[in-house]
Amino acid sequence: MKLSKAQYDEIAQFLGQVQPTRQSLRKLKQKFPSQSQSTLLSIFSQEYQKQVKRTHAKHHTAEAVETYYQRYLNGVMKNAAAPVLLELANEVNFAPSLMARIVLERFLQEQEQAIPSKTLINSMLRDPSQIPDGVLANQVYQCTVNDCCYGPLVDCIKHAIGHEHEVLLREMLLEKNLSFIAEDQLRAKGYDKTPDFILEVPVAVEGHIIHWIESKASFGDESSHQAYLQDQFWSYWNRKVAVRLKMFLFLFFS
Repeated sequence: MKLSKAQYDEIAQFLGQVQPTRQSLRKLKQKFPSQSQSTLLSIFSQEYQKQVKRTHAKHHTAEAVETYYQRYLNGVMKNAAAPVLLELANEVNFAPSLMARIVLERFLQEQEQAIPSKTLINSMLRDPSQIPDGVLANQVYQCTVNDCCYGPLVDCIKHAIGHEHEVLLREMLLEKNLSFIAEDQLRAKGYDKTPDFILEVPVAVEGHIIHWIESKASFGDESSHQAYLQDQFWSYWNRKVAVRLKMFLFLFFS
């Protein structure tokens, strides 16, 4: 169904008052039953990522990092089985996977007496069994599986959803007998930035002439539209009109 600007603002305002947990997602669905689960989840993720970006710097000061690390050590000393890092992340309203990254990096610095590489940290976050401390490995795992918006598990899910909808879009174009050039074909010809599909013969949709289609596995709010315009879409510009699909969820502003 179409989502008006007023409805979107109401959802965003509600999300600003709750913590980014699965319990909050259930409350969101109860409050807005007419919206699909996928739409609400996508907006939830988008709004939470905005919040994290606004507060990211304060969680990475030397003082904050040391405070989090010491609280982790004190917490697991009292009860190693308790979800210390997860509870700490929820307490300070920070993404669990990002909290795990902070503490893991601080731990490795202490062990190796050097700053660990991002490659090593990313590898350990994807596979906590590589972490040389079993307690910390379990804490990192808990953060990863309980994070709705960040972390390697969420990245895999987003990638899979994005690929799935590109496949569905291709099938729809074929079903409609529309002639198109796909992104992989364009890249093979040497193009750098390319949309997912360029229509060889433009079509009209609701009074607009469509030349290309770009699919994104995220919700299309105003700020993300502006960011994608600057980063990608202006380079796709063909004649005057273009359309962007975001997981087939359209944002219509009234």
